[in-house]
Amino acid sequence: MSGYNRALVEQILPTVWDVEVAYGIKQEGAPDADMPKVKANPKQANTLYAHIADIKAAWRQAELTVVERQSLLLRYGLDYSYMEIGLLRGVQKSGAQRATERAVGKVTAWLNGDKYIDGYDQLEDEQSE
Repeated sequence: MSGYNRALVEQILPTVWDVEVAYGIKQEGAPDADMPKVKANPKQANTLYAHIADIKAAWRQAELTVVERQSLLLRYGLDYSYMEIGLLRGVQKSGAQRATERAVGKVTAWLNGDKYIDGYDQLEDEQSE
């Protein structure tokens, strides 16, 4: 369970609430649909469904507050904008965005087996340099 980053988590989070979203997700490294088919190498098999299972487990098990869970559901499950989330919660757009970003950070940290601390994404960037 390692190698998750914010972009991958955000891409796959909608599948927690609607598995059909997976049909629109392009697997990294997969050939374009118009390319000739070749025999697949099992060592490079499609990991999308493993990622979906991991994200669903993270949704259930990561330590998220009620506000963070609401934010993830509204943003990635119902495709609400940060402005709409803020209006529903009675906070400014920036507050809705911070709660959502913190929740994504916590899910990402859980998936990587890390303890979440504020600024988790900046730590990822520093480690990759």
